[in-house]
Order: sequence, then C-alpha cells, then structure tokens
Amino acid sequence: MSTSTIDRLEGSRRAARSEASSRPVSRAETWRRRGPLLPALIFTVIVTQLPFLLTIWYSLHSRNLLRPESDLFVGLSNYVDIAVDSTFRQTAWNSVVITLGCVLVAMVLGIVLALLLDRPFFGRGVARTMLITPFLVMPVATSVLWSIALLNPTYGLFNWALGLFGIEAVDWTSTYPVIAILMALVWQWTPFMMLLVLAGLQAQPKDVLEAASVDGAGTWLTFRLITLPHLRRYIELGVLLGIIYVVNTFDQIYLMTAGGPGTASANLPFYIYQRAFLGFDVGQAAAMGVVVVIATIIVASAALRLIFRSFEVKE
Repeated sequence: MSTSTIDRLEGSRRAARSEASSRPVSRAETWRRRGPLLPALIFTVIVTQLPFLLTIWYSLHSRNLLRPESDLFVGLSNYVDIAVDSTFRQTAWNSVVITLGCVLVAMVLGIVLALLLDRPFFGRGVARTMLITPFLVMPVATSVLWSIALLNPTYGLFNWALGLFGIEAVDWTSTYPVIAILMALVWQWTPFMMLLVLAGLQAQPKDVLEAASVDGAGTWLTFRLITLPHLRRYIELGVLLGIIYVVNTFDQIYLMTAGGPGTASANLPFYIYQRAFLGFDVGQAAAMGVVVVIATIIVASAALRLIFRSFEVKE
C-alpha cells in the first residue's frame, strides 16, 4: 500500500471522528449515558440534602427537647440570637485559629519532610512508612495518646523533657488548651500534607532540575523558582482538603479539653453539640449548623476556584 493511500485513509478516519464528535447527541443517548449515575445521585440527595433541609426547618423554630410542646415558628429569631451570642463568636474565632494553625503548620512541616524523603538514603522506605503512620491512627486514639502519654502534667513525656532543663511541669490541656489541640492535630495531618507534596515532587520533570543545575542555580534558587511553582497545585489542594476536614474537628476537643476551661478551646462543631445535646436547644443548634455549612461552602468554593484557575494556566 502506497504512502498516499495511507494518508488518505488516515484523513478519512480523522474526518469521521470529527463528524461523530460534532454530531448532536440525542436525548435518549444522553439519558443512556447518565442513567447508571442516577442511583448514586438519588442516594446522595437523600443522605445530604434532605437532612440539611430539615436542619433549616428546625432553625426557623423554637424547639427544645425538654419541652416538645413549645415548638413554635420564630422565623430568623435563632439567627439573630446567635449573631449577638459572644460565645458563638469566641468559638468561631477558635475554629479559625485551630483550622488555619493546623493546616499551615502541617503544610510547612509536610513540605520539609517531603523534600527530605525525596532524596535517596538508606532506610527511606522505613522512614516513609513511619512518617505516614500518624495519619492512619484513629482520632480517638490520637487524643488519648497526646492527653495522657505526652501532655499529662504528672508523667507526660513533654513535661519529663522540660524537667531535664529545670522547667516546671505544665498542665498543657488546662493552661494552653488550644496549643495542646493544635499539637495533636498537626501530628495527625502532617503525613497527609507530606504525601501530597511528595507526589508533586515525584511528578516534577527531572530534566528541568538538571538544566537548572547546569546553568549554575543553587539549591534554594532552584526550589524557589522551579520546585515551589510546580508544587503550587498540590499545596493548594492540601490546604483546601485540610480546611474542610479540620474545621469539623470534634474528637480531639471532646477528649482532650472538653472545650474548656469554660469554652476557651471549643470550636463551632463542639459548641453546636453542647447546645443540642447538653442545652437541648435544637433550634439554635440547627441555626448554628446552617451558618457553619454556608461558611464552609463559601470558603471551599473560593479555594476551588483558585485551584481550577491554576490548572488553566499554561506552564
């Protein structure tokens, strides 16, 4: 078969493909493609959206579990009450501090550990496995480990280490409750950030690094101008996922400090739990839940927009 014949056949195939792709898809074909996804979509709507709508309905009522007969429609009164609630503002600020503090510190430590693990050395596989382990530990076990084995004022490892330098023992969970929670959260989330950054380093083109080395670029200059821009997408994704999950932290606060002293270390999920199951005020707890969900959606949408915009930029 001649070369011209092969070229004509390839041209015909490309023309047929372009015609098929430009041909309008019928409605039956569209439903045939989307049909298998409908059960999953219906299940997602039932599990997520219906409870959220019920939460909105509760937030518009004055409902107390101890007085079921006092269920009255109060409109936006619950939202007005939480707007002037100083405890709600304090727990909202605690949520911001705990979330951003954990995510940022864990990301910095994750970048450092990923850069170290990206270099070949003896026992690298064992080191990777050991560093990933904290992320696989259940939050309840993490809370017990930090509150009893590490931060206990009597026999905790941290106070033992401070005693070697003549420093008196510190009751971390009572004196510095937010810092104690942050230490446990950073310990748990640093491996996750490390894995994301390490995946980005493994995907980095080696020829670009070799070219930079040949041109005389040092380690810091190469990292700042080549490696860090390449890791931007992975860092943004890690920060987004970290914020979404850490803002819902409950286990560490409940088991390590119980939100105390007072509400000094309580975040919004824990305060909502207190109002619903200790104060039995379902109406205000539902209003707080709606506010938290809306705020999380706004932050996640803004972060996703930034991530998608970075993917659209041509490198």
